[in-house]
Amino acid sequence: MDINRVTPEKVANEHYELIIIGSGFGSIFFLNEAVKHLAGRALVIEWGDHYPWAKQVQEQQNSKIPHETTYENRGDKPWNMTIGLGGGLNCWFSQTPRLHPNDFKMKTLYGVSNDWPVDYDELEPYYCRAETIMSISGDPAMGKMLPRSMPFPLPPHRGMTIDDMMKAAMPDHHFIVPTGRASIPNSQRGMCCANATCYHCPVNAKFTAENGFSTLFGHPKVDVCLLSEVKSLEYRGDTITSAVFESGGKEFKVHGDLFVLGANAIQAPAIMLRSDIVYGETALNLHEQIGADYEIYLDGLAGMDGSTITTGLNYHFYDGDFRKERAGTVVSFENRWPHGLRTEQGKWHHLLPLCIITEDLPSLDNKITVDPTTGKAIVHHTGPSEYGKKGLDYVMSHLDELLAPLPVESIHFRRWRITESHVQGTLRMGVDGDGSVVDHRLMHHQKRNLLVVGTSTSPTCSPSNPSLTTAAMSIRAADLLYRQGASL
Repeated sequence: MDINRVTPEKVANEHYELIIIGSGFGSIFFLNEAVKHLAGRALVIEWGDHYPWAKQVQEQQNSKIPHETTYENRGDKPWNMTIGLGGGLNCWFSQTPRLHPNDFKMKTLYGVSNDWPVDYDELEPYYCRAETIMSISGDPAMGKMLPRSMPFPLPPHRGMTIDDMMKAAMPDHHFIVPTGRASIPNSQRGMCCANATCYHCPVNAKFTAENGFSTLFGHPKVDVCLLSEVKSLEYRGDTITSAVFESGGKEFKVHGDLFVLGANAIQAPAIMLRSDIVYGETALNLHEQIGADYEIYLDGLAGMDGSTITTGLNYHFYDGDFRKERAGTVVSFENRWPHGLRTEQGKWHHLLPLCIITEDLPSLDNKITVDPTTGKAIVHHTGPSEYGKKGLDYVMSHLDELLAPLPVESIHFRRWRITESHVQGTLRMGVDGDGSVVDHRLMHHQKRNLLVVGTSTSPTCSPSNPSLTTAAMSIRAADLLYRQGASL
């Protein structure tokens, strides 16, 4: 990947048309659209370094900056992210379900959580654009539940025989997982080898910043300043004027017209707090899904005959009026062996691992603060909501109902899932005055040349993976700004 790498000294006191802070999903999809419209230059400021795919595989790590050192955790729950060029695009398992249409209207339909300032129909064309960029492999049957205006770019991966049985019994609720892992090879990516090592894909099959945006950071209008941590933003009135960042123990400042804050949902609010830009529920509502892992022993039915990691998604417990009282859940059918293989003769692969992933309610008690002396981000998380726990408990006690189409021998709880690596909330989008920080365009309510992209803007905690929605929202934000002439 070509990178127009510039030193902090070179950009110090320079002026850019666009300054992007962080380089994860939100930032990179916004930049990919914005660069088509820039008259001047763009600068990307990234705390981490570029860690090429081959090096990640060889060294089995995505960054030399341990993510847990970038914040202080005042709770027991870990929060995972990658500090490096491309952010989560380096380490994700590339599962890309859309949010359910009702996820956008939780307050209106069920009286809980928040409504999004956009709905499914508004976002649907941008889902398609994001899926096209990432060449998503997907199950066309998913259109029954999540309406589509165009087919998936690539055919679905092979499900297990278990998935075939579930699809036959629940055709409207069981689907092969949509994913950025290539189901057929192309010039940039190999075909998924189904060896359950997606974190460091050995054949470069999953969509990453390196293989998917190979020329973006080398674009003639883009500069990239790595190993540089943005500490704060300076402003006059309602206008951001400069970004202050540190690199190599020194402080630098760079000026700009438009600023895009795309750091993760811990560091982005910390930047806002250090800048004394606090509006609405800034730095509050940190959240991600909660879950549990199960293992199902099957009677005479072998698993592990499909693709990798997750093969099927089941929505039987996802949506309905019950969400007024308890959380929705998606159940992932896994083609791997996280708990080992069975030891009985002839039954070693007669098993099915399940991941139960349940939404949680954003809470004002789960938040980010900063150390008054060092400025370091501090995470405060009091635990999941009763709403989320009730939803998870319900599914755990009704697994026999879900698994009725299969020859189940026994059901085994294995562990609580301590993290989904989906750090969300803290700068949520909404309507001005409802506690939100940014509007439907991802523009800050008070600082009119500041956009916030990424999962920090998520108003709710859907059971679904947030990555595709983050990409679609960033494409939409750039489209509204540059193509449709939304004013700063």
